Amino acid sequence: MDQWNAAVLSIEESLEEPIDVRELARLTLTSEYHFRRMFSALAGMPVSDYIRRRRLTVAAAAVLEGQDAIQDIAVRFGYASADAFSRAFRAVHGVGPQDARRAGTALRAQPMLRFALSIEGADQMEYRLETKDAFTLVGRRRRMPMIYHGPNQEMIAFQEDVGEETLEAIHALSTTEPTGVFSVCAEFEEGRDDGSMFDFWLAAATKVKPDQQIISQHGLETSQVPAHTWLVLASADAEVESVQQLWQDAYGKWFPANPYSPVEGPELVTTVYAQDWTPLHSELWLAVQKG
Repeated sequence: MDQWNAAVLSIEESLEEPIDVRELARLTLTSEYHFRRMFSALAGMPVSDYIRRRRLTVAAAAVLEGQDAIQDIAVRFGYASADAFSRAFRAVHGVGPQDARRAGTALRAQPMLRFALSIEGADQMEYRLETKDAFTLVGRRRRMPMIYHGPNQEMIAFQEDVGEETLEAIHALSTTEPTGVFSVCAEFEEGRDDGSMFDFWLAAATKVKPDQQIISQHGLETSQVPAHTWLVLASADAEVESVQQLWQDAYGKWFPANPYSPVEGPELVTTVYAQDWTPLHSELWLAVQKG
């Protein structure tokens, strides 16, 4: 954990300066992509969110001192204007900086993180690795915000908009694993903050050229996925929280314990059903590489 605490200390020493996440990744001996995902899993929040909360925690002390103008404090902490600073301050503390100076106003502090070794891992973690040739995703997609906890209402609305007829058409195009219709998360905004945008697909995987008439009739799109080794983790059940936990298990437990690193690309979520089509659990497919 020493490297991760060094990265946290580097953040702490640079709260009044631009912070290069690539440099933080270098301190932890990982890629920027891996660092961002690992940080989110270990800290429970994206690194950009942590930096923003720490900046505005420290900035609150300057606001409460009352010696400097809000504009000067905004510039000191990297904001282009007092208005931008006030909006960010309100998002973290629930009140604006002027209101914060009133006696008795409650504010919110983000403590400095410290990564520590805890005794976990007594229970074995089941997983499998799948090596797959290149395939084509075919389905419908929509750009939507990421929700880290609880149901994503835009996903639910999207599935309703797609409709059963189109889902059946997509299902008929499936020719390779993962089979049937599954969810795909791709093209994430940098940082992958809660509320940031990404592409969500309802798609099937195929190794043959999809029927162009079906694609045109149902307004489908395609995307090529290169050959990969895939890490597959199964959730305990089909509840939303259990599925969301899979990313934390992957980046907080599996990757630190295995000689693999994630490969940037689409992330697949399939549902396993009982014979009566009751959902049993979900599987998360992440592309990985050795080393």
